[in-house]
Amino acid sequence: MTVPSESRATASPPTSGSPGLSRARLFIDGAWVEGAAGTRPVLDKYSGKTIGAVDQASRDQVDAAVTAARRSFERTVLDAQQRYTLLMKTAALVEQHRAELAALITAEGGMPVADATAEAARAVQTFIVSAEEAKRLSGEVVPIESAPGHAHRMAFTIRVPRGVVCAITSFNSPLNIVAHKIAPALASGNTAVIKPADATPLSATRLFELLLEAGCPPGHVNLIHGPGPDLGPWLVENPDISFFTFTGGTKVGLWLRERVGLRPVALELGSISPTIVCEDADLDRAASRCAASGFRRAGQMCTSTQRLFVHADVVEAFTTRLVQAVSALHVGDPRDPATDVGPMISEREAARAESWVREAVAGGARLVAGGHREGAVLHPTILADVQRSMRVVCEEIFAPVLSIMPFTSFAEALAAVNATPFGLAAGVFTNDLTRAMTAARLIHVGVVHLNEASSSRADLIPFAGVKQSGVGREGPKYAMHEMTEERLITISL
Repeated sequence: MTVPSESRATASPPTSGSPGLSRARLFIDGAWVEGAAGTRPVLDKYSGKTIGAVDQASRDQVDAAVTAARRSFERTVLDAQQRYTLLMKTAALVEQHRAELAALITAEGGMPVADATAEAARAVQTFIVSAEEAKRLSGEVVPIESAPGHAHRMAFTIRVPRGVVCAITSFNSPLNIVAHKIAPALASGNTAVIKPADATPLSATRLFELLLEAGCPPGHVNLIHGPGPDLGPWLVENPDISFFTFTGGTKVGLWLRERVGLRPVALELGSISPTIVCEDADLDRAASRCAASGFRRAGQMCTSTQRLFVHADVVEAFTTRLVQAVSALHVGDPRDPATDVGPMISEREAARAESWVREAVAGGARLVAGGHREGAVLHPTILADVQRSMRVVCEEIFAPVLSIMPFTSFAEALAAVNATPFGLAAGVFTNDLTRAMTAARLIHVGVVHLNEASSSRADLIPFAGVKQSGVGREGPKYAMHEMTEERLITISL
């Protein structure tokens, strides 16, 4: 069956299309429906005011969403050209509504206007790259004729979609993370059930509207909302889900992996991302990049620089530059175009991070900058003289807090970077090629950035962690390989 020329989605759209009061309903089997488990408020993360409501799915509605996705996978097959066209149309619509989406992201996620606008622009690229990869997904020729006794045979592989992809996403990138799940799923021929973070459901819901406007078969995509502790077990227990992709905390990721059985998963989990600044580094560049990496999006990225290892010979000069970079940051209302650092996801989380800072200072750490809080806004904080047993450096703080630790030998810095159960991304600033390549080989993380901080990322790259930072790959091409099975075909002549 080919893609319908028009969406058959029923009922009124779930959002107003504005950053004002909105309601994020469920989308199940081609219809916008109310949640059987009621609604929860969606809060403006800066003012704390209610800006909307998100419907809560019941177990029956979760199962109905999965059933609809499975049925659509079996009945509505899109060829590569149709998938390309669908995703390119979606990209164009996201671009067309970029300002509107950015306003939603700012309101529900507290992301400053500049970052929210960049988030929407990145989502456009995620859909474009996924569309392009939809036309390139292929297997390979296997030289079976070289094996003794098989000269009369030919072999090749094809990649086939797994079926229903279940995606569970986090609040810190509420549009582009959803795009990174749903675009590769559709590009590779799967159907999807998406559960966005309950704190940030509005931009994901608006994205669904745009997908349907682009011509997506309604059963191909299903949207459910609700608390993870409820919906997570219901999703895991449903045997019709073929693949799970999750972005969030390590604790939940480990729980998920333990319960899915033999079904494959891709997990993008937590980290305490490090960046190393060597004595030969360009200190101005390093300070600027580290300030952005540590404090952009209020430090709430899994790759946000949390641990800064700086060579003892330059630690004073670097710290001076870093403090200067931080003092230039505008902190406060994310709707102000001048704002660089807005609120954290909640006042509760900001208070938690502040308590960790106070705990470190009480234990002997020195407060170099910041450290004070106004509601959900924690001002960019720099700590020195920290002990490596302190929570600010050995646990993921997920807040705008950087801890500086001096080192005297590069081997010492590498050992400290690796002395953690996490391994997502790292940055290294050096002009020594041998040292850079040594870091690339020896730092046990999924991504090493040379002369960039830990949070540097482009949406087309393979992105993944090791150890307790996750399994599987993101980035459209690489996610599509995760979301497909490689099937061997042989022909005897």
